[in-house]
Amino acid sequence: MDMKTTLPTAAGVTDRRYFDALANGVCRAAAGIDRTSLQLKAEDSHFIRFNHGRVRQATQVMQAVATLAVVRGARRIEGSCTLSGDAAADVASLLARRQALAADLDELDDDPYLLLPDDLSCSERVESGDLPTPAEVVQAVASAAAGLDFVGFYAGGPVARGFADSRGQRHWHRVESFHVDWCLYHSTDKALKSFYAGSHWQADEFARRVAEGALRLPLLALPARRLEPGAYRAWFEPAAMVELLGTLAWTGFSAKSRHTGTSSLGRLASGEARLHADVSLSEDTGRGLAPAFTAEGFARPGEVALVRGGLAGDTLNSPRSAREYGLPANGATPLEMAESLSLAPGTLAPGDALAALDHGIWVANLWYLNYSDRSACRMTGMTRSACFVVEAGRLVAPLAVMRFDDSFLRMFGSGLLGLGAQAEQVPDNGTYKERQLASVTTPGALVDGWRLTL
Repeated sequence: MDMKTTLPTAAGVTDRRYFDALANGVCRAAAGIDRTSLQLKAEDSHFIRFNHGRVRQATQVMQAVATLAVVRGARRIEGSCTLSGDAAADVASLLARRQALAADLDELDDDPYLLLPDDLSCSERVESGDLPTPAEVVQAVASAAAGLDFVGFYAGGPVARGFADSRGQRHWHRVESFHVDWCLYHSTDKALKSFYAGSHWQADEFARRVAEGALRLPLLALPARRLEPGAYRAWFEPAAMVELLGTLAWTGFSAKSRHTGTSSLGRLASGEARLHADVSLSEDTGRGLAPAFTAEGFARPGEVALVRGGLAGDTLNSPRSAREYGLPANGATPLEMAESLSLAPGTLAPGDALAALDHGIWVANLWYLNYSDRSACRMTGMTRSACFVVEAGRLVAPLAVMRFDDSFLRMFGSGLLGLGAQAEQVPDNGTYKERQLASVTTPGALVDGWRLTL
């Protein structure tokens, strides 16, 4: 079969027809191989970097990477390669790679923890967006950031994931999205960090967010205030919550960590501690950006309840952990970290956050987070620029960069005063090697007794 004739010349690497051409050409029966699988990661992205509100770098990247795996009995081996976008040439290259991988199977021992899906499943999710052209992004920045020192980065375009195997499984995932991260720079190390992300670009919404930051920019001219170490009431904006929840996700929901006693939520799982009844966390694949299937071909459930009403729920079970501990595989990655983590919103209206805080700290961003005591779920990290001291419901001064050290179990247990009524989806803005599809959806949170140490 001539692969080129099956693929229209207008198709790109994020086109389903290109993926099907690869799958049909490679995922078929072969001597000495029980199962062949193919994973495709592809994107067609625009990237624009801004400095002083002007374009400093603009480029487009179209790329596709295939991971081919072959299985014989309890032996599995895989290899990855970059594709050209020419279906015929790529199929030929992948078939040669398959032959080489099959030959290497003889050198492997049986894997006692190998688990692959038995069910045949197929899925498709295609979400078309309304994305801006590069020219529209440049015009929006030039207009909204006029007179401001705007430093930012735009990434947008379609991202695709596909899985196929020789048993007939076919999964396809293609979403069109964008994100813009920027700082409004004031002077020295003082800046306001913001972002705008989604699948339907609205220049007015982008301008609103820039203008909202610009209104706070004069506050950075005031002398920074360093507070005495101690416990303070704090409001965490969604961007700061992403850092806290992301740190929690390192080991908090992992089945492997839970069974080996290294989970940061071990005390929650054992019943020694509990979170506030308003805290419900889930791996919400149905509403996230990540695909509903794994690199091994397991279908992911629409939702996995990780914390229910403050109590420990299910864990994220990778295939290897499922085999080792006798658990059902539920679509977790080998690292067993959430890819579509979601914190259910509360009842505090966005416009009421400052009044509810009254006196305390407005935390816009955090960074350098790590565990100071993993078993106690105690985290440490630094406040970032554009965190403010609040008095009588008003931002009165920038907070000097300070370190915190506090337990997530305490902060979101007895310390939780309320969750925001609106949750915001914050996508992973990583672009190293490829654009990411992970996200965290979270409201802001009001916490009492947040502990600053120095």
